[in-house]
Amino acid sequence: MSTFINTALHQEVRKESSRLMWLGAALLAVGIVALVFPMVSTLVATLFVGWLLLITGFMSLFVAFSIRGAGPFFGALLFSLLSIAAGAFMVARPALGELAITISLGALFMFQGAFEAVLAFELRPARGWGWMLLSAVASIFLSIVILSGLPKLSLVTLGILIGVNFISSGIAYLFIGGTVKREAQA
Repeated sequence: MSTFINTALHQEVRKESSRLMWLGAALLAVGIVALVFPMVSTLVATLFVGWLLLITGFMSLFVAFSIRGAGPFFGALLFSLLSIAAGAFMVARPALGELAITISLGALFMFQGAFEAVLAFELRPARGWGWMLLSAVASIFLSIVILSGLPKLSLVTLGILIGVNFISSGIAYLFIGGTVKREAQA
């Protein structure tokens, strides 16, 4: 069964190699911009999350009033009000909202690193799988740096970490896509 999944994964990656390369190039470009402007990238990330929470909260509030039953209604109402409050807090005080994002980003990088490590070992017979493993190690390392440096991390550090993560993932996807594309043409 593992051979079937591995073969299916390789066929899918081979079929989507151009998209992987485009994704890698986009992630690389965004990562470079984040590194050049780390304070701006941190502020943008904080405001983006704040606005997403606000929009989600108001949409959930609208939907909550169409739900029948007291339990589901109050659950949806509570979720929407908490989302609105968290979003308003992050938009009004982005410096304080940055701490919440920093903790979330540390957890996200840990999960991303675990996913990329599994993907690297699934791709292991193919050339270039080591780049995905390197990206996994970089993501896990960044997660440890983020979570161990709380709450002293500055606005600049978060922007730099976002940039480094995007760059490492972009390079990994570029190499995997390029390697698979060259093998398919050969």
